[in-house]
Amino acid sequence: MAMVEWRVQGREFANCNCAYGCPCQFNALPTYGSCEAINGFQIDKGNFGDVSLDGLRAIALYKWPGPVHLGNGTMQLIIDERADARQRDALSRIMSGQETNDMATMWWIYNAMCPNKLEPVFKSIRLEMDFKARTAQLVVAGMIESSGEPIRNAVTGAEHAININLPHGFEYRIAEVASGTTKATGKIPLDLKQSHAHFAKINLSQNGVLDEAAA
Repeated sequence: MAMVEWRVQGREFANCNCAYGCPCQFNALPTYGSCEAINGFQIDKGNFGDVSLDGLRAIALYKWPGPVHLGNGTMQLIIDERADARQRDALSRIMSGQETNDMATMWWIYNAMCPNKLEPVFKSIRLEMDFKARTAQLVVAGMIESSGEPIRNAVTGAEHAININLPHGFEYRIAEVASGTTKATGKIPLDLKQSHAHFAKINLSQNGVLDEAAA
């Protein structure tokens, strides 16, 4: 059976437990030995075959006992409750690495490294991102409160601007690095304080990151 063609264009806010910059971006081991992360997505324009994904939101929660590449992780998806049945199925399949060429996207990689998959939940997701200000609010009532803010100079308090350029990345081409704080109380609990966060424009298909994905 032919692979369903899909494309997702939008914006991402992510927060993990590592130090600013996230060693994973540089093929290094995680700061504290394990990896915990939340990724929030605003889909501005997207489709899965003939199913429109325009305007929907989604979240992925992950937890690994060691580095991601050693596997044994646990993952859960939170899908926008506004999505109808076909849209829910489409987002679940895309973000579970299905209908995707091997190792083409971060969703494929993370899914492969997470043998423990919790059932997706469908919730109202509030996600506000201001790339220029490097601020974000990601809220799922009763379950998640996550925020992003600029990294600040420890002496002067001045905002620090820095980005990561990954010409061959499987998630983005350019990400703006920030400071994130997350409290999640669901089946994958998170308690992150002023740890690595990033903002990125995403432009993905079943073949991976598309070249015009630069922020």
